[in-house]
Amino acid sequence: MSSKGKPHLNLVIIGHVDHGKSTMTGHLLYVCGSITDREIERFEKEAELIGRGSFKFAWVLDKLKEERERGVTIDLAFYKFETKKYYYTIIDAPGHRDFVKNMITGTSQADAAILVISAGTGEFEAGISTTGQTREHALLAKTLGVNQIIVAVNKMDLASYKEERFTEISEEMGRNLKLFGFDITKINFVPVSGMIGDNLGEKSDKMPWYKGLTLLDALDTFTVPPKPTDKPLRLPVQDVYTITGIGTVPVGRVESGVLKPKDEVIFQPTGKKAAVMSIEMHHEEIAEAIPGDNIGFSCKGLSKKDARRGDVVGHAKNPPTIAKDLTATVQVIRHPSVIAVGYTPVVHCGTAQVAIRFAELKMKKTKDGQEDNPDFLKNGDAAEVLLIPTRDMVIEQYSEFPALGRFAVRDMGQTVAVGIVKKVTPK
Repeated sequence: MSSKGKPHLNLVIIGHVDHGKSTMTGHLLYVCGSITDREIERFEKEAELIGRGSFKFAWVLDKLKEERERGVTIDLAFYKFETKKYYYTIIDAPGHRDFVKNMITGTSQADAAILVISAGTGEFEAGISTTGQTREHALLAKTLGVNQIIVAVNKMDLASYKEERFTEISEEMGRNLKLFGFDITKINFVPVSGMIGDNLGEKSDKMPWYKGLTLLDALDTFTVPPKPTDKPLRLPVQDVYTITGIGTVPVGRVESGVLKPKDEVIFQPTGKKAAVMSIEMHHEEIAEAIPGDNIGFSCKGLSKKDARRGDVVGHAKNPPTIAKDLTATVQVIRHPSVIAVGYTPVVHCGTAQVAIRFAELKMKKTKDGQEDNPDFLKNGDAAEVLLIPTRDMVIEQYSEFPALGRFAVRDMGQTVAVGIVKKVTPK
């Protein structure tokens, strides 16, 4: 499968557990030719051995995940597929443990999402209830900067392909998405069956009432976000390697700006300056790196101790911001009790992980407006807070540098809240 000439987009697949994400994703990969008939037959045989033949498409993803976890090499093409217009990489396939963390600290940020909702009796209702993940995932996607979304109303076979059920779900979900700030006029709602394959790649004759696009055609309505090349350079460091004959090579993804050899750069928060010698991408030297490029670069006079994961590289004349404190809008998603002043969880921003103290709860949004200086925050609350990092870290204003202006609040092995930075007081 070649990706020559087609623009590339990163896709995330979200939705409540058990709404058929794995089956639909596996079937979509098959429809696009990312998975061959032979592979599907093999998966089907294995699934049938344990009496789960109908799960062959979900099995594809489970097998890959298992092989991946065991360290068996997998052709990553499985997670890539092509439509007529684009070349897609699925950056968060179903079944991954912590979608939120992957979304924030992932080496790739999602450009678009498919929200999978089950039309099964009671299943849609469970997903959209206060304990369900349908709304949470949609809100998270929006909070994390994913503005393009398709709603796949899945398991239409369980709803006897009824138009009324599709309409009911689309309207209810549309109301929620509008509330979260999505532009409803740009969202395609597609009735599908991931198991049977209805409306994935070809129009289904079981739903003559549906006049819209298939899932694949809907994916072609997305647009490629502009690359912020005119902004200052920001490159969060993911890893630092020592390569014989070259020296210390930091690796990361350019989030904004342009990096060229001979540039004078600075590593923050340490303040180490260095001159870039060469830049590599996919084992080839390149003349410049632009946003979206995953690169390695060598610097004159840089030693292994001068750079580490979590640092952010910028040009020396326009360095990344080290925060003394920051004001942020925080959305609490799952905290076992409540969040009060003094709470000091770990915040993940870019590739950095730093403990940050909630110094002040300025206000929380309520149904009727807002409540100033609340005593605490609980699940579902959105609030404006003042945060103070416990050690030096780079964090930026979201409106300037989105990738470094959003963060996940993690505690007890899970994502407790997500946040967007409104303003930073530089150190």
